[in-house]
Order: sequence, then C-alpha cells, then structure tokens
Amino acid sequence: MSLVATLVSTPTAPAVDADLIDRSADALGASEAATVLMTGVAADIVFDATDASAAEKTLREIVGKAPVDVFVQPQAGRRKRLLIADMDSTMIRQECIDELAAELGLKDRIAEITERAMRGEIEFEPALIERVGLLEGLPVSAIDTVLSNRIQLMPGGRTLVQTMKANGAYCALVSGGFTHFTKAVANMIGFDEHQANTLLERDGRLTGKVGQPILGREAKRARLELLAAEKGLAFEDTLAVGDGANDLSMIERAGTGVAYRAKPAVAEAADIRIHHGDLTALLYLQGYAERDFVLS
Repeated sequence: MSLVATLVSTPTAPAVDADLIDRSADALGASEAATVLMTGVAADIVFDATDASAAEKTLREIVGKAPVDVFVQPQAGRRKRLLIADMDSTMIRQECIDELAAELGLKDRIAEITERAMRGEIEFEPALIERVGLLEGLPVSAIDTVLSNRIQLMPGGRTLVQTMKANGAYCALVSGGFTHFTKAVANMIGFDEHQANTLLERDGRLTGKVGQPILGREAKRARLELLAAEKGLAFEDTLAVGDGANDLSMIERAGTGVAYRAKPAVAEAADIRIHHGDLTALLYLQGYAERDFVLS
C-alpha cells in the first residue's frame, strides 16, 4: 500500500531540514525523492508499507525532541471536501466564556470549570449551564468589548479555510460556545456556516441562561453527519478538528479526525495530532504545498 508521511513544524520555528527529511526517507525505504511542501516547514515522503502506525513510531524516534509533527496516512483520498472545526482554542486562541467572565472578575473561577469540561472530567452541558449562570447581569455590550480586545485568531486558520474553499471544500464552524462569537469569527475567517449556543438576554443584559437544546458533543457529530449527507460525501472525504472532549464524537466520526494542541483524551482518540504546527498543518496533511495556499 502506498503511504505518505508528512513532517510539519511551525513556520515561526522551521525544523524540517534536509537532514531530517533524508534520515526519515531512508528509514522508510522511500523509493522516490521527498516533496518539500514549504522549505524548512513541511515535507511529504511517499513509501510502500502496510503498517502506518509502525512507520509513524519509527519517524517519531527519528524526530526525537525536535518540534516536528508526524502524520502517516494512505496517499489516496487525503484531500478532503468537508471541514468541520471547533472554535475556542482551535480557530481562536481563547475560550470565549472565560474572557466574558473576566469582565466580571470571574475568569479564574469559570476557567477552572472550562478546563475540567474540556478534559472530559465533567459533562459539557451542565458545566455550560453553570458557567453561563455566573454571567447573569453582564451587559451584552461586553461581548463586543471581548471580541475587539481579547479574541485572537489562531495562526493559519484563514489560510486553511480559504485554501480548502478555493479547492471546492465546504467549511463549517461548529462550537459549544456562543453565536455572538461564531458569527464574528466565521466572517473573519471565511467559513461557509456557523453553529453554536445562544446566550439569552433581556434589557441589554445576559440573563444567565442559555438557549435549548444545548449544542454539545453529539450535536457536533450530528452536524458532520448531516453535512456529509447533504453534500453527498463519504465520511472518508471529511476532516474534523478540535481540542476538547466535546469535539471527540465528530473527531471520531470524520474520515480524518485531528486533535489540535488538544487535551490528552482527545489526542489519544484522534487520527492526527498537531502539537507544533499552526493550522496550515491541516493543509500539508492534505498534500497542499505553500504555493497552493490562498492568502486573501
């Protein structure tokens, strides 16, 4: 079987040099020259083998402590036609509810609950209800303040979405966060659609309630399944990326499930783990080279 191994580092600290590529290709018994996808940052090595996990283990031993991610997969079918992505700590650097809590001086308290929920230590839905309850009375205007002053896009996210869309893929942002944020982030990055939970408000302030039903772990999977059916896609054509426990179901269901700088349980369950690269790693994963990127 023809497999492809992809080595990726972050563009801000290139670590995929010629020596690493050569040693990796030799170890895999590659019969053709490696393809450099971006000099110093990413490369593909095509080889014949039947055990992808054994090849990945070999490469990880060669990489050692270098800040390089390793992906091994079948060469056929690697380019995907549907992307479904989490928002908080995936497409943006922050957790929106924690940043809203900061406006009330409650960030540490709420962030502790968020962390436990994302690790899967407590159920997502009751944890969300508890955290939203602590936001009761916060002026709705604080949402715009947080969006303007606290929210930062994750590097590579817009390039990922714009490049996939330019090549015919559909891109959906599906979050356990809130529509106030997903609408803004989806517009900034260029997603085709967004879905999230609704913060209820009255007289210009948050009520401390969230609209029902809550969009949680199974709702993310359900959206993936519905989109695949609507687009006439096999699950092998789908790519899901996230970092927390509420992303597990969609990551497990997708043709390729990616854990992006994720919690341990998510990294363990995912097909692909990104610890070092930015979100353009998901393009290299699909065989896109830097020259293919859409940067608008």
